[in-house]
Amino acid sequence: MKMRKIFALSAALVLSLSIGSINTLAEVTEDTAEAAQEDTVMGPADILPREYVMTFEGERGTIESISYMAKDYTRDGEDFEKKAFVYLPAGYDESKQYNVVYLMHGIGGSEREWTLGEESSKLKKILDRLMGEGTIEPFILVTPNGRALAHPHKDAVETFYMFGNELRNDLIPYIESHYSTYAEYDENGYDLSATRNHRAMAGLSMGGMQTINIGIGECLDLFSYFGAFSAAPTSNVSAIVANQIDTSEYDVDFFYNICGLQDDIAYKSAAAAAKNLPALSEKMVEGENFIWQEKDGRHDFNIWFLGAYNFAQIVFTK
Repeated sequence: MKMRKIFALSAALVLSLSIGSINTLAEVTEDTAEAAQEDTVMGPADILPREYVMTFEGERGTIESISYMAKDYTRDGEDFEKKAFVYLPAGYDESKQYNVVYLMHGIGGSEREWTLGEESSKLKKILDRLMGEGTIEPFILVTPNGRALAHPHKDAVETFYMFGNELRNDLIPYIESHYSTYAEYDENGYDLSATRNHRAMAGLSMGGMQTINIGIGECLDLFSYFGAFSAAPTSNVSAIVANQIDTSEYDVDFFYNICGLQDDIAYKSAAAAAKNLPALSEKMVEGENFIWQEKDGRHDFNIWFLGAYNFAQIVFTK
């Protein structure tokens, strides 16, 4: 599928000015705008449209609460039950194949933080409308609990950094054995990397850190799309991220970032992790497979729901 494109007129104007063209605004033709469309990626919205906080009147997706078995990778590997929510698009059909987004929560949250467990879920309204109006292709979305532990203990924060094992060995295989994805699941083992272009990882705050440190840092063979919304202060710095990307045999299809300018918790660290990544990585190109978006805002859901809205329109478009 081709990347959806906008900003055609402004791109054409910039091009005209940069080469000293005598074209004026009135002389930028429709053909010129269409040509520019082919060379510019979708620009992220700066505000969540009002209709996306309202219930979509058409056919809507469904939410399932799931339980799956995982191992406690922070201790002795004991088996324990974990919970997650799964969004299935309207008209979900087991005869079709679906892409999957794994969306992570923040340090104080759980699988419920993105509101999929609520009857009036804002995230669900966003997805229902985007898919229902045909703006994006339907995909499955999973909100798990990002703590890789069976029982609370004093090192609980560290469990966020160990979630990659659970993601690879427990959660993804569960989703791909129970839902219709692009993977050819086999309980005896299968090649997860073969369908990496059909998986995405994103998250807010600590979940943004997990997307950077785990998704890019450990699991480039599993994912090709990434979204970090106000990534937490413990995110890897851009020099590390760039090296991980450039030395990997796998490419990043897209890495989208957003952060509030008044976010005194995460702005400095999020910027240090990603803002200058295209200058450090030969594989990351601004406007082609990378976006850094910053706007007025703090460390809250005004930024994070906007991030989810924008990311949903970027993911799986290449």
